[in-house]
Amino acid sequence: MEVKVMSSRLVKPSYPPGVPQPDTTEHVPCSVFDKITYHIQMAIIYAFSPPVPSIADIEHGLAAVLGVYRAFAGQVRPGPDGELGVLLNDHGARLIEASVDAHLADVAPAKPSPDVQLLHPGLEDEIEEVVQVQLTRFTCGSLMVGFTANHAVADGRATSNFLVAWGRTVRGVPIGLPPPLQHHPGLFPLRDPPCFEFEHRGVEFYRPTTPASSLLTAHGETTRHDIVIHKAHFTKAFIAALRAKASEGRGHPFSRFETIVAHVWRAMTRARGLGDPCQASAIRLSVDGRPRLGVPEGYFGNLVLWAFPRTTVGNLLTQPLTHAAQVIHDAVKQVDRAYFQSFVDFASSGVVEEEGLETTAVLNRDVLCPDLDVDSWLTFPFQELDLGTGGPSYFMPPYIPTEGMFFLVPSCLGDGSVDAFVPVFKHSLEAFKQCCCSVE
Repeated sequence: MEVKVMSSRLVKPSYPPGVPQPDTTEHVPCSVFDKITYHIQMAIIYAFSPPVPSIADIEHGLAAVLGVYRAFAGQVRPGPDGELGVLLNDHGARLIEASVDAHLADVAPAKPSPDVQLLHPGLEDEIEEVVQVQLTRFTCGSLMVGFTANHAVADGRATSNFLVAWGRTVRGVPIGLPPPLQHHPGLFPLRDPPCFEFEHRGVEFYRPTTPASSLLTAHGETTRHDIVIHKAHFTKAFIAALRAKASEGRGHPFSRFETIVAHVWRAMTRARGLGDPCQASAIRLSVDGRPRLGVPEGYFGNLVLWAFPRTTVGNLLTQPLTHAAQVIHDAVKQVDRAYFQSFVDFASSGVVEEEGLETTAVLNRDVLCPDLDVDSWLTFPFQELDLGTGGPSYFMPPYIPTEGMFFLVPSCLGDGSVDAFVPVFKHSLEAFKQCCCSVE
């Protein structure tokens, strides 16, 4: 697929007539949750079938929504005290126009692949903007929207709210969401005295003692060419059967998320061919702190910690699905309000700086085996982006070929089905497919 870039420009935020121009010197410091998350550009790719709105309408809507979500029009910069944050200077978002001389159905990838990287702004270069957007038109009239944003500024919940609001401004209707609540000093206060009720070393933080290269797994010269991303489609009926099986004898059924992640965990363990039944296997799961800390859903920033359900390879291979689902349920339940407050105290107390601790939220491995990392979009309204002619025909996460790091997204079929985009070793692909298709 050949993508031709036609233009690239900045889109500045716009404000309603009569509204005073905001202070463009204001600096919003990073919260403790912003500091410990992944400091990378993340992407999402949408496809829209014709008719699609004009570029002018999309750009006008983008300018309007940036006037509400000003952090996405700012720049990540140190503040007067040297602390990293977002300078609300109305720098703007980058808008790239591109075209493909082909029909979308003939060339569009059905799952994340190297070609997907041509359909969104680059993620690796020095990037001045928090948000970049690429609009790629096809000869059939279809449009692909590649959206990237700096994860240090906003998490999935906040970004999805922005995207829904953008669609509304393009359509010329009220945003319909409360104004975004921006982080400010005092929002996550440190208790006096601070109380570390839980251990955070080795969880959110680690003490670097070895070079990054030694963090690679023992899979030798494994490269990204040995890894493929498989799209596993789980129908509503299949998910219902899985939940029924996992929840046998349990008064309250496991959630859709708990059940699917447990199923993928067991399938990956079997497909990997792990031979030592005593070997530990863990999953990194995101846990939203908004409901746990009583923070409004409209909070715009990062407010996520992680649960790490852990069991043995032997248990995953021999115990029923209920075991894996229960381990996941229990681990997430432990990341409660008390845990979040303990983290705030620990991260704000100065211990991190005194001990030279660093965040564990880094992408420095191509292979996670025997572990997994799941990024779930099941409760985010990403698919509700409507630019005026209906929702997307499909959308997908970026191409990140890290073995074991998978995405769960609601299918654009709108029938309750779920797609899992799972990077696996090529030699494990067929075994994984077979395991995924079986309720057993």
